[in-house]
Formats: sequence, structure tokens, C-alpha cells
Amino acid sequence: QVQLVESGGGSVQAGGSLRLSCVATGLPDSNYRMAWFRRAPGKEREFVASVTRSGGETYGWTSMKARFAISRDNGKDAIYLQMNNLKPEDSAAYYCAADRGSGTAYSYWGQGTQVTVSS
Repeated sequence: QVQLVESGGGSVQAGGSLRLSCVATGLPDSNYRMAWFRRAPGKEREFVASVTRSGGETYGWTSMKARFAISRDNGKDAIYLQMNNLKPEDSAAYYCAADRGSGTAYSYWGQGTQVTVSS
């Protein structure tokens, strides 16, 4: 049974930083894309960034790439999201996801970790 567990969320002031972590258990190997998504209250879920097993990164928006950095540790089946210069509009629940395929759908999801940025 695959489980994804996020951690590292919290409350920060605008301009601050947070590092989110996601640890996967139950994956048969490391051949999974892993990603971060977020959902703010009243808004659709938004793709933040993804990383392949070999480290190929994709970001949802150019502005995210300027402030966020996704990384991966295959030995720990973990991914991370370093978020710098946080803004109030970054406030959301952040979710980790994983999938074996090469498309944009994800089969496995974590429960989420809350990020709140105050102005």
C-alpha cells in the first residue's frame, strides 16, 4: 500500500521560507514521477512542480520556479519543496503526489500540509 506523508508546513510572514517534505512508503521502486500541488480555499487545485526519478523538474508557473525549488532523494523515496520569498497568495494546503506513468495524472496522494503566509 502506497502512502505519501507530507510535513514542513506552517505559518510564516511574507518574505519568509519553508521547506516541505514528502516521504513515500510502499512504492515498489523509484520509477515514479512525484509532484507538489496546492489548493487554496475556494480555488481549484494547482500544479506547483514535479520531478522525475532522474531529477527532471517541471514547474507550474515561471514565478514558481523563481521562488520554489523541488528536489528528490531516491534513496529515501522523498521529495522536497523549498519555498522562498513566500507571499500571502501562496497560502494553501500543499499536497504530494506520485505516479508511475508519463502523463499528467497522479494515482497516489498525500493528506496535505497547510502553509499560511501572513502579510
